Amino acid sequence: MTYSSNHIGGNKSCRENPKKNLDTAARYSGEDYVITSLLLTLFIIVVLSILLFDLVVVLLSYNICWYEYSNATPSLVNRRVTWKNIKLVITLVFSEVFFDFITLSAIPFGLVFRNNQPTQRGETPVLLLHGLFVNQSCWFWFKRRLRQQGFNNIVTLNLSTWHSEEVLTELVAKRVDELRHQLGVNKVHLVGHSMGGMIARNYVQLRGGNDKVEQLICLGSPHLGSKLATFSMNPLGKLLIPNSAFLQRLNGAPIPENTQLTNIYTNKDNMVLPNSNNHLPWGTAIELDGMGHTSLIYRKAPIDATITALKKQVNPSI
Repeated sequence: MTYSSNHIGGNKSCRENPKKNLDTAARYSGEDYVITSLLLTLFIIVVLSILLFDLVVVLLSYNICWYEYSNATPSLVNRRVTWKNIKLVITLVFSEVFFDFITLSAIPFGLVFRNNQPTQRGETPVLLLHGLFVNQSCWFWFKRRLRQQGFNNIVTLNLSTWHSEEVLTELVAKRVDELRHQLGVNKVHLVGHSMGGMIARNYVQLRGGNDKVEQLICLGSPHLGSKLATFSMNPLGKLLIPNSAFLQRLNGAPIPENTQLTNIYTNKDNMVLPNSNNHLPWGTAIELDGMGHTSLIYRKAPIDATITALKKQVNPSI
């Protein structure tokens, strides 16, 4: 039997193809490994950058607070290096860095997932308003706790840091009216953290929300401003500089007659300086201890205080 040269060449080609296929597979495998390594490296760099930025901000804010308080009360200097104070500092810094990291890391989810449709007609909705430089994603744990307590209509809203207070207030007013008509209720509850509480107050006291809001709950809101606001890089943050025109106008407005306010704050707030600027001369005040600014939307005590305030409106006998 004779074999053609094509047949023989074909067999040679078949023998060579597996080697070529292996080389090609190895090359692609190597490229995949490089891409995966680059992505993993980029992810680690991003995480470490967020942590480093977070740690610097928390340490600087608490150092500035300590500087202010020690100058106001010189006797504190003699007690600054005690085991009790060291443990307190470690607890405050660690918890704030941890909660800040979670909040910043969740920002992309707040831009993508916007399913905020209430489901229970006739039940007063709870509208949650976040603070500066974050978005609605920061409420994920808070919402979970509210749902566990039987609140079905929990709604969040993105408030851009780069819009004016009046634009944000108009967004809140529009959402409040939508919820009232959609659910067949007369009023809503507003819960605002930090700047979110100031926007809520602006709506209730100056923009006609008094008759549409049953309970207004502020968490760590700088009612009299904060000296740290001078470091803000955007106009909205600068509104919180003490004695700004915005704060004078808001604090000079009439106290709302039809809205009950609960002011929840911590005496270890690292973003509101001095701490007394968290206080209001009206409403119900709840002072907490042992936590910083961001912790107010994650820790058990402030969330429980919020739930108690909300349930008092639903069940006045509580």
